Amino acid sequence: MVKIKYLLIGVLIVIIGILAAVIFFPNEEKRVKKQFNLLSEWVSKSPEENTFTLLQRMKNIGTLFDEHCELKVPDQSLSGSYTREEISTYAGSARSHFSQLDLKFYDLHIVFPEMEVAKVTLTSRLTGKSTAGEQVDETRELECVLRKIKNKWLFSQIEVVEVLKK
Repeated sequence: MVKIKYLLIGVLIVIIGILAAVIFFPNEEKRVKKQFNLLSEWVSKSPEENTFTLLQRMKNIGTLFDEHCELKVPDQSLSGSYTREEISTYAGSARSHFSQLDLKFYDLHIVFPEMEVAKVTLTSRLTGKSTAGEQVDETRELECVLRKIKNKWLFSQIEVVEVLKK
């Protein structure tokens, strides 16, 4: 009877240890997804947002990007390499043209082609309302490359995939 009691306590401790490891030490795929969740949260804007929140979110957006991030867009005027400071500035400027903005990511497919590199294919949807009252609803297919730098996954390349129109 005593042996069964110790065996059950041992099994319970192992189960609790495994659960703690899963919760407190997420795998790399979850860490990559977290970066997309943060980007979604910080790009999104509610009508009640104040200036302090706007500035904080601009600063936060920059922390998700590598020192230089390559942007590839079918519209060549937007394509190029940008510093995280430029990204923060452009994001803040773009957000200021909207009274409401919501960015969501769907169907994330994450692969790790090499050590400390993640390639993510996904669908993004940007909805909102401009300060002029126009509705915005854009859906794009994206390919992103994130690099693990100082134990943090940072966006280093974003490419908008041109989808054929019917």
